[in-house]
Amino acid sequence: MGDMGLLRRSSDPPARPPDLRPPRSMWWWIIPGALLIGAAAWATMQWLLGDLTTLTPEQATIRIEAARTALAAAAGVGAAVTLMLAVRRQRHQELATAHTTHDATERRVTELYTKAVEQLGNAQAPVRLGGLHALERLAQDTPQLRQTIVDVICAYLRMPYTPPPEHEDRQAKIRAAHRAVRARTRPSTDTPWRDPAEERQVRLSAQRILRAHLHYLQSNARRRWWQRPSTPPRLFWPDIRLDLTGATLLDLDLSACRIGNAQFGMVAFSGDARFDGTTFSESVTFDQATFSESVTFDQATFSGSAVFDEATFSGSARFEGAIFSGYTRFGQATFSEGAGFEGAIFSGYATFGQAAFSRSAVFGRAAFSGYAVFDQVTFSGSAGFDGATFSKDARFGGTTFSGYAVFGGAIFSGYTTFDEATFSEDALFDKATFSGPTRFDEVTFSRSVRFGGVTFSESVTFDEATFSEGAVFGGAAFSGHAVFSQDEQSRNVDLDGAAVSPASEAKRVWPTGWRVEKASDGQSDVLKKADSAATEGEAPQHSSEAISDPQRE
Repeated sequence: MGDMGLLRRSSDPPARPPDLRPPRSMWWWIIPGALLIGAAAWATMQWLLGDLTTLTPEQATIRIEAARTALAAAAGVGAAVTLMLAVRRQRHQELATAHTTHDATERRVTELYTKAVEQLGNAQAPVRLGGLHALERLAQDTPQLRQTIVDVICAYLRMPYTPPPEHEDRQAKIRAAHRAVRARTRPSTDTPWRDPAEERQVRLSAQRILRAHLHYLQSNARRRWWQRPSTPPRLFWPDIRLDLTGATLLDLDLSACRIGNAQFGMVAFSGDARFDGTTFSESVTFDQATFSESVTFDQATFSGSAVFDEATFSGSARFEGAIFSGYTRFGQATFSEGAGFEGAIFSGYATFGQAAFSRSAVFGRAAFSGYAVFDQVTFSGSAGFDGATFSKDARFGGTTFSGYAVFGGAIFSGYTTFDEATFSEDALFDKATFSGPTRFDEVTFSRSVRFGGVTFSESVTFDEATFSEGAVFGGAAFSGHAVFSQDEQSRNVDLDGAAVSPASEAKRVWPTGWRVEKASDGQSDVLKKADSAATEGEAPQHSSEAISDPQRE
C-alpha cells in the first residue's frame, strides 16, 4: 500500500509524449548548404574586391565595408544553422527522457495493478480489502484504467457467495474458532475457506467504492450568466459501465448515481436496494433479478431501454416519478408487496404483460406516451390508474382485477381494450375520457362499476359483458357506436341521464328497457328508462348501419 504514494494525485490523465522517431541524417542538406553559402560568399568577394585597383580610396573603403557585411551575414547564417542543430538535438533528448519516464510509469502502474488484483484472491479478508482500496486509488489517479478496474470489481462481486444468517450465534462462532485452533486445523491451500461474515464486509466495501465514484449530485442553485458551468465532482467517474450479472449484492445503494450501460440480470439483491434519482444513460437490464426486501427507483431516469422481465420483488417496489425514455418491459414480473408507479413517465413502448401484483399497484397520474400493454396481468390487490394518461393504444385484455380498480379521470387517447378482463371488486371509471375505439367485450364485473361522467368519443362495445351488480353510466356521453348485450347480463345497467350525440350512421344497441329521448332542455338527447308495459315485445333500438370492428393501427 505504501507504493501507491509514488503515484501522482492529479485527476487528469498523464499525457503521452509525442512519438520518438529515430533522428534522420542531415548531411544531405548541411553539406550542399555549406557549399552554397561558401560559393555565394566567394562570388560576392570577387565581385566586390576584384577591381579595387581602379577605384578611388573612398570607393575602395565602401567596397571593403560591404565585403565585411557579407562575411558577417554568412557567419550569421552558419551560426543559425548551428543553433538549429543544437535545438534539434536538445528536443530529441527531451523526448527520449519523456518516453523513458512514461514507460517507467506505465510499468509501475502495471505492477501495482497486478499486485492489487492478486490481493483480491487472497484468503485473508484484510488483504482483499487492501487490494480493493489499492485498485480504487489506482483508478482515481489513472482515468484510462477506471473502466478496467470497475470491471474487476464487478467480476469480484459476481463470484459465488452465500450471505451468512442474519441471527447467527456469535458465541457459537467463537467456540468453533477456539476448537479449530486447539485441533490445529488449517484450511486447505487448494480451496481456501473464507469466513462469510468477513466476506460480507469485503463486498460491502466494493459496493461503497462503486457508489463513491458513480455518485453525482448536481447543485439545484440557478447559475448566473457570468458564472462558469459547474464541473463534475472530483471523485466522479463518468461513462462507467456495470456488468453485475448473477451477482449477490448486499444492501446496495446507488442512489443519485450516473451509470452508462448496466446489467443486473439474475442479480440477488439481499436487503434493501436504492436507486433513487439514479440516471441510466444507456440500456439497463434487471431481468430475472430478485429483490428480497424493498427497492426504490423514485425519480430515476432510464434514457435507454429498461428490462425487468421475470423480476421478483419480494418487498415493496417504488418507481414514483421515474422517467422511462425507451422501451420498457416488466413482462411476467412478480410484485409480492405494494408497487408504486405514481407520476411515472413512459415515453416509449411499455409492457407489463402477465405480471402479477399481489398487493396494491398504484399508477396514478402516470403518463404513457407510447403503447401500454397490461394483457393478462393479475392485480390481486387494488389497482389505481386514476388520472393516468394513455396517449396511444392501451391494452388490458384478459387482465384480472381481484381488488378495487380505479380509473377515475384517466385519459385514453388511442385504441383501448379490456376484452375478457375480470373485475372481482368495485370498479371506478368516473370522468374518464376514451377518445379512440374502446372495447369491453366479454368483461366480467362481479361487483358494482361506475362510468359516471365518462366520455366515449368513438365507438364503445360491451358485447357479452356481464354486470353482476349495478353499473352506473349517469352523466356519460356517447358520441359514436355503442353496443350493449340484450340478454340478462345487462339487466343491472343504469344509463339514466347519459347523453347521446346525434349520429345517423352510428349503430347503437342499448340494453333492454332503455331508449333515447329528448332532454328537458329540448336540445340534447339522453337515455331514459322506458315503461315495462310500453317496452314489452318492443324490438331493441339500433340503426341499420353495422358497427365496424375497431382495430389497432
